[in-house]
Amino acid sequence: MSVTSSLRPPPQADPYADPRRWWALGALVASMLVLAVDTTILNVALPTMAAQIHATTGDMQWIVDSYTVVFAAAMLPAGLIGDRFGRRRMLVAGLAVFLAGSMIGALASSPGTVITARTVMGVGGAFVMPLALSVVPSLFGPAERSKAVAAVTTAMALGMPLGPIAGGALLQHFWWGSVFLVNIPLVALGIAACVTLLPETRDPAAPRVDALSALFAAAGLGALVFGIIKAPDRGWADPLVLVTLFTSVALIAGLVLRERGVERPMLDLTLLRQRGFLWNSLAATLVSFLLMGLLFVLPSYLQTVLGNDALGTGLRLLPMVGGLMVASRGSGPLVRRYGPRPVITAGLLVLAAAAFLGSTGSLADGYGIVALWLPLVGLGFGFAIVPAMDSALGELPAARAGSGTGLLQTLRQTGAAIGVAILGSVLAAGYTGRLDTDGLRPAAAHGARESVIGAHEVAARLGDRALAESANSAYLHGMSLVLVVCGAAALVTAALVAAFLPNPRPRPDAADGPADADRADSPVAELPADA
Repeated sequence: MSVTSSLRPPPQADPYADPRRWWALGALVASMLVLAVDTTILNVALPTMAAQIHATTGDMQWIVDSYTVVFAAAMLPAGLIGDRFGRRRMLVAGLAVFLAGSMIGALASSPGTVITARTVMGVGGAFVMPLALSVVPSLFGPAERSKAVAAVTTAMALGMPLGPIAGGALLQHFWWGSVFLVNIPLVALGIAACVTLLPETRDPAAPRVDALSALFAAAGLGALVFGIIKAPDRGWADPLVLVTLFTSVALIAGLVLRERGVERPMLDLTLLRQRGFLWNSLAATLVSFLLMGLLFVLPSYLQTVLGNDALGTGLRLLPMVGGLMVASRGSGPLVRRYGPRPVITAGLLVLAAAAFLGSTGSLADGYGIVALWLPLVGLGFGFAIVPAMDSALGELPAARAGSGTGLLQTLRQTGAAIGVAILGSVLAAGYTGRLDTDGLRPAAAHGARESVIGAHEVAARLGDRALAESANSAYLHGMSLVLVVCGAAALVTAALVAAFLPNPRPRPDAADGPADADRADSPVAELPADA
């Protein structure tokens, strides 16, 4: 044996070589799929639910909004709590809370009970989403992390169109509570898989959870989301909306001032000083803005204007899923070869092209033109969101994976809420401005202006086919305006990403693991030996 070979250090074991990490990823994917399905499955059941539990329009709005507001507001404290007390432990706790909310909803018989159930589910979901993503870097090295992020992101996106499909199928055979009941076995399976397969990771130096800071964060973000959601219905100048938005600004400002002198604040805005995390987070947030806006306007067009039922509407969203699956598989090799910036920019440009193509449709085109641009939406979404999320996670220090992922997901959810609010206002303005209600009594005209569904109900009651046709044309006009806004926003975002997003190239030895152990893709835990 030569002297050189005898002095050579022994090879180190690959910390990411345990094959059980793929089973652990499967548990995370299943959890995220259940969470994503639940964001859209309830919308199909609302009309049936309202008739059986005597829910008013305001009740139905709160049934939907209670989940969104609590979900977005609680993610920041949830990420910090996971850092301090263990990410697997709090992920399992979040799934258990989500399970409890689903059981309450399945047994509910009044609007108040359903609203309570949705609020509880929002709290559980706020723990599941950021913590599920925060444990991915501890399981996979940089060579495989993009595939893992793609799997989790695809599950999140798949759940949106699968929700109406599942809801429509359930309502054809069971009562409305089945949309809650279906969560119970899936979440229970997810809990068992997480307990068995996931490693426990935590930050021993995580700061104590400041109850007042948590209250400021939850109340401030909750007030912001609440005001944005209510603004399209009540108007931006409505006193309640203005007071809510001003209150949110005051609470968030108080949070920032309170934590400026803290070494490890809950709202860790110092992470935004890293260009990579900042611009990847911004790209992911704006993509969420665009996608949620498209998914907000399209189902009503497919269901009410084109006359499809709930199940048919969900099935007609599947071309988007196909495009997303292609992009999720193809984005990783492209990023490894060219870096994330050109891939994210190209994805945004594809989204812009899809939106502009959709804005040219007419009623005579039917579903045909939608089937052309929906796959492009899936492609653009996949090529933009998967590299952005992967790169943002890679910028996080390992010790702050939970709080950093919570910040990232909070930004995304806030962007989604803003997208629905702003694009919903654009849709409403375009619809009411084009709708012809001449000759209708004031009450009937008001009902027709409320929504395209209301216009069809008024038209059916009065036997006024011209009103139904006017409503269809007006809704398509409003949707076209929304798509133009989405296309323009995608172009602006693409320009910003191309100009400012760093474009690190992967090292030739990336598969051997990162050189910097303080990054979020460094090994911070090993799979338990008895898993």
